[in-house]
Amino acid sequence: MQYSPLTLAFLGDSVYEQRVRERLVLAHNMPANALHKLAVERVCAEYQSQCAVRLLSEKILSERETEVFKRGRNAKVNAPKHSTVSEYRNATGLECLFGYLYLTAELERIDELFEICWNINISDG
Repeated sequence: MQYSPLTLAFLGDSVYEQRVRERLVLAHNMPANALHKLAVERVCAEYQSQCAVRLLSEKILSERETEVFKRGRNAKVNAPKHSTVSEYRNATGLECLFGYLYLTAELERIDELFEICWNINISDG
């Protein structure tokens, strides 16, 4: 069965956010509201777009992964006011990819790609 790109993105959003939260909890012993503020910096469309651009520009994704990303990026979405259409589409593509990798049980690959995303400097954008 083939899932729609937005269905994959729906799942991938939670996969990505769970890894962000896990990383923050393991690194910082602080109140939940402080952890939430740090998580928002990493799960926003702007940051996820930076990650997607890095993965594409450095040719880190396989041909199949790039295909899945592009399906998500090209899905019809309405960008919120706090990000550009391009950023939101890139973020949707990234989430679609994470959802696809999760459903295909490629958890090590998720970890590899997440590590690259995590190491993007927030001020790089």
